[in-house]
Amino acid sequence: MNLLREAFTWLTDPAQWGGPNSLLLLLGQHLMYTALAVAIAAVIAIPAGWAIGHTGRGREIAVAVSGLARAVPSFGLLILLVLLAGVLHKPEAAVITFVLLAIPSILAGAYTGLESIDRKTIDAARAMGMTEREILAKVEIPLGLPLLVGGLRSAILQVAATVTIAAYVNLGGLGLPIITGLNLRRYDMVLGGALLVAALALILELLMALAQKMSVPRGLRSTRAGDRDAPGGHGAGNGNTLELQIDRPVERTRT
Repeated sequence: MNLLREAFTWLTDPAQWGGPNSLLLLLGQHLMYTALAVAIAAVIAIPAGWAIGHTGRGREIAVAVSGLARAVPSFGLLILLVLLAGVLHKPEAAVITFVLLAIPSILAGAYTGLESIDRKTIDAARAMGMTEREILAKVEIPLGLPLLVGGLRSAILQVAATVTIAAYVNLGGLGLPIITGLNLRRYDMVLGGALLVAALALILELLMALAQKMSVPRGLRSTRAGDRDAPGGHGAGNGNTLELQIDRPVERTRT
């Protein structure tokens, strides 16, 4: 209890929120590395995942690459890249490490989102005369978006937790109080830094959970609510809810 009290005293000390290594600056660095790494990983993984999910080709390769990326220890990879790139390119080495960490979750979310769609829905879209590009853009991507956002959610949390190791190569972030506290045997500083990282992860988790909930198509949300309200309709009719998304364009083309 004394250590926890000392950690809160350290966190609430105004001196920690000002100066060259203020907690606000470290928080900004932490968020910058997280956002940059996830954005680059998304640019790489989302198109690849959509291509795999739409065509059904390359899934085995994607699973193998994702498994390999998860097996590589992030700290060891960071140190290796810093040694290879040199001390002048430490930020680039750190970003590459975090990008490789984020790609598997985003890639999996992208292609599983498309694979989870009922094939009857895709067949109905083709029967309406939609092109493959229209099917991908108007049917598969909207219906697969919740799982993609789930992949982004997992990637953001993993990267935000791992960015703490950037402090080992003097790149700042919320890991700096933890590393500095360990060297100085200031365990109140170590615990305070850990609490900040945990609080940041919790806030990001809540925001991404809300985003994932909002990414469900409106028609699918309303139909699911109707299924729950109907007698014996708890979660029933997944195929019907997906077909609802296809039935609407039919009505517009007839009018």
